[in-house]
Amino acid sequence: MWVNAVIAGVFGIAAVIFWAVGNQPTAEPPWPAAVAGVSFSPLRMGNDPATGNYPTLKEIDEDLRLLAGKVQSVRTYGVGGTLKDIPRLARKYGISVTLGGWLTGNHQDNLREVRELIQIAQASPNVTQVVVGNEAVLRGELTAEQVSQYLDIVRSVVGVPVSTAEPWHVWIKNPVLVEHVDYIAAHMLPYWEGIALEAAVDFVVQNYNDLVTAFPGKRVIFAEVGWPSNGRTRRSSVASEANEAIFLRRFLNVAQKSGFDYFLMEAFDQPWKSEQEGAVGAYWGVFDVDRNPKFAFTEPVVRIPKWRMLAAGSAVIGILVLSVLLVDGGSLRNRGRSFLAIVANCAAAATVWIIYDYGNQYLTPFTIVVGVLMIMGFVGITLVLLIEAHELAEASWVSVRRRLFLPATPENPEQSTTLPKVSVHVPAYNEPPAMMIATLDALSRLRYPNFEVVVIDNNTKDAEVWRPVEEHCRKLGSRFRFFHVDPLAGFKAGALNFAMANTAADAEIIAVIDSDYQVRPNWLCDLVPQFGDQEIGIVQAPQDYRDDGESLFKAMCYAEYEGFFHIGMVTRNDRNAIIQHGTMTMIRKSVLEEVGGWAEWCITEDAELGLRIFEKGYGCAYVEKSYGKGLIPDTFLDYKKQRFRWAYGAVQILRRHSRQLLGGAGESKLSFGQKYHFLAGWMPWLADGINLFFTLAALVWSAAIIISPLHVDPPLAVFTAPPLALFLFKVGKLVYLYRSRVKASYARTAAAAVAGLALSHTIAKAVVQGFYTTGKPFFRTPKCENSPAMVQAMSHVAEEAAIAVGLWISAAGVAIVQGRETPGSLFWSLVLIVQSMPYLAAVLLSLISALPGHQQRLPATEPGRPLSPAV
Repeated sequence: MWVNAVIAGVFGIAAVIFWAVGNQPTAEPPWPAAVAGVSFSPLRMGNDPATGNYPTLKEIDEDLRLLAGKVQSVRTYGVGGTLKDIPRLARKYGISVTLGGWLTGNHQDNLREVRELIQIAQASPNVTQVVVGNEAVLRGELTAEQVSQYLDIVRSVVGVPVSTAEPWHVWIKNPVLVEHVDYIAAHMLPYWEGIALEAAVDFVVQNYNDLVTAFPGKRVIFAEVGWPSNGRTRRSSVASEANEAIFLRRFLNVAQKSGFDYFLMEAFDQPWKSEQEGAVGAYWGVFDVDRNPKFAFTEPVVRIPKWRMLAAGSAVIGILVLSVLLVDGGSLRNRGRSFLAIVANCAAAATVWIIYDYGNQYLTPFTIVVGVLMIMGFVGITLVLLIEAHELAEASWVSVRRRLFLPATPENPEQSTTLPKVSVHVPAYNEPPAMMIATLDALSRLRYPNFEVVVIDNNTKDAEVWRPVEEHCRKLGSRFRFFHVDPLAGFKAGALNFAMANTAADAEIIAVIDSDYQVRPNWLCDLVPQFGDQEIGIVQAPQDYRDDGESLFKAMCYAEYEGFFHIGMVTRNDRNAIIQHGTMTMIRKSVLEEVGGWAEWCITEDAELGLRIFEKGYGCAYVEKSYGKGLIPDTFLDYKKQRFRWAYGAVQILRRHSRQLLGGAGESKLSFGQKYHFLAGWMPWLADGINLFFTLAALVWSAAIIISPLHVDPPLAVFTAPPLALFLFKVGKLVYLYRSRVKASYARTAAAAVAGLALSHTIAKAVVQGFYTTGKPFFRTPKCENSPAMVQAMSHVAEEAAIAVGLWISAAGVAIVQGRETPGSLFWSLVLIVQSMPYLAAVLLSLISALPGHQQRLPATEPGRPLSPAV
C-alpha cells in the first residue's frame, strides 16, 4: 500500500508540474485606459438579425454603459430593428459612432438600408464616419462597381467621411473602390490568413503600410483587427483566449505608438455568427456573451487561467483511477505500477481538459446532445484504454504468476488404478469422415488408463458421412461409443447434453474436444491430476492448430489466435477468470450436473458454462501448454462466422448474467477479479459495436463538411484524438506483447494485427445484433472446404469494402475542401483513414484467403530468438 501511495503521489505531483510548466505567465504590454474604437454588435444569446430578433433598447444601453470610458468610438454594421438607436444611446455616454449599413445582393433591401443610414447619420451629431456595406465584395454578393454606386449616393448627402469595409487584399485587388471613398476601411484579421501569433502584429502593420503605399493620400483605418478566443486552428493560427489577449495587447501597444485609427474586432462575442462563419465566428469579443472580460487586461497572460483547478482535478482523478487499477495488484512490479500511473494521469488530464474545453463553448440544445454523446464515447474509449493498459501491465510486469498450473504427470500412468475415469465427448455435425477418423485415432493413443469416448453426431442427414465414423468407433473397441441422433435440438450444447446423459456412470471427469482435434497421448495424464484439488471444477488447455502452414491466410489466423491463449488467458487465470472454450477442456462431472449441464439457449455454451461454474464458487486450472491441435477455418467467411458466434454469444451471456456480473444478486460467488475480467475482457468487443455507430456518424459528418464547409467544422480534436490514441496504443501493445510474451517475429506480429483488425466489423455487427435479437443460429465452422474464388472473396467483404471506400472518399473530400486552411480538417481526414484500416484489413484478408493454397508458414521468431516455453 505504501508503494502504491508513493507512486500515486509522485505521478500526481508530476501531473501538477506538467500543468504548471505549460502555464507560465508571460508579460505583455498593458491594455490602454481607453481604446480608440471597437466593433459593436449588441446582440446577445438568442438574438439573430437574420430572423429580426434584436436586443432591447435597455440591453443596448447597458452595453454602451459598460463601454463608457473604455472606448472612444464604436462601429456598427446595420440599422435594422433597435440597432438604429445606437447613435442616440451612445451620445449620452460620449461615445462617437462609425455608422454602418448592411448591403446584400438584394437591390431593394439595399436602397431601404441606405435611406435609413442617411437619415440616422444626418440626425446624429456623434456619427463621425459612415461605412456602407461590410465585405459585400468578399462574399461575392456585389461587385466593386455596384458597391461604388451605393457609396456615391451616401457621399452626396452626408457631411461625414464615407467608406465601405473590406479585407485589405480586396482593396488591393479593387482599386476602383478607392475612387469612391473618403478613407479606406480595411479588415486586418491575421487568423483568417493562417498567420502565427508571433508574426501577426507585424503582418497587419505590413498590410497597413502596403495600403498606404498603394493609395497615397487616402487615410487608412483598421476597420476590424482582432483574434478569436476559440475555434479551429487555421494553418499556423491558433484560436485561444490567451492568444487573443496577447495579440490585442501587442497590437494596441503598436497602435498607440504609431497613431493608428482602429476598431477592435469586437466588443462582445456573437454566438449567432457560428451559423455564417463556423464555430469561430462566435468568439471574437473582448467580452463574452454574458459581458464578462475574457482575459486579463494588465496582468501577465496565462495560457489557461484556471489551470490550478484543472491540475488539482486531474491529479485527484488520476489518483482515483490508479487506485482502482491497483486493486488486487500486489504482484505488479514497480515498473508496472508506474506505467499504470502514467496512463491513469494522462487519461485524467484528457478527461478534465475535454470537459473544460467543451464547457467553454457556447452550447445550444443540438451541441449539448452532440457533446454528451461524444463525452460518453470518450468515456468508453478511456475505459477500453485503461483495460488494455491494465492487461499490458499484468502480462509484462508481474513478479510471479499467482496461479501457475504445470503438467502433473503421475509415474507409470498406464498402470495407475487411482486416476478417475474420464469420459471424452466429441460432438460432430456433418463433419468429413476422414477428419473424424483421424481425431478418434489420436484419442485411441491416449496413455491414460481409464477413459471412454462418446461420439455424438447430431442431425447429419447424409448416412455416408456418419456411417464410416460409426464403423470406425466399432473397430476401436468398447471404449468408443457412437450415437447418431436426428433430430436433436440445441446445436452443440444439445449434443453435449445428450452425451452427458449417456456417459458411463463411474466417470468422474468429462472432457470435450472438437471433431477436428488430434490430441497428444499425454493430454489426460498431464491434466487430470489437477482435479486432486476438490475446488477445481474446470481444467483447460489452449486451443491450438496444425494447419497454419497450409496457406498465408491460415498462418495469419494462427498468429491472431496465439495472443488470446498466451496473453489474455494467462492474466485472467491469475484471478481464476479464464474463458472456458469448448475444446481441450475438462469438467468435473458432479459440477457439470450441479450447474445443470450445457446451456442450449447460448451459442457460446462453453464460455457460459465456465461462468456458471465460477458463480458456484469453483476454480479453474489453466495449463498454458498445447495438448491438441485442430483446424483453422478454410476461408475468411468461415473465420468471420466463427468470430461472429463468439461475439454474439458474449452479448447473450452479458445479458443473461448481468446481475451477477454487475454485483447483483442471488447466490453468485463471483469475486471482484472474476467480474472485472469478464466485463473488461468483452469491453473491446462492445467498443467495436459502438465504433460502428461512430463510423456511420463520421461518414455523415464528413459529408456535411464537404457539402457546407463554411457552416460545418470537423469534430473537435479533443474528441477525435482519443480514438486515434487508442488505436495506436493497441497496436503498440500488440507489438510489445507478441514480441515479449509470445516471442513472435515482426512478420508474425503484423499478421496477427491484420487478422485481428479484419474481424472488427464482424464483431461490431454481432454485438449490435446481440443486444436487440435472440436466438441467432449456431454457426458451425466448416473444415476442409475449398478456398473461394477472388470474386467470391470480395462478395464476402462487400460491406467492409463499401465502408472503406466511403471513408477514403470522405477523407479526401474533407482534405480538399478544408485541409489547406485548417489542420483540424487534415487531422479529421487522418482519423477517417485510420478508421478505415479494419475494413481494409478485412478486404485484404479475404483476398489472401482466396489465394491458391501452398505451403506458407510465417517465421515464429526472429533469428536467434527462442520460442516462448508456453508455445
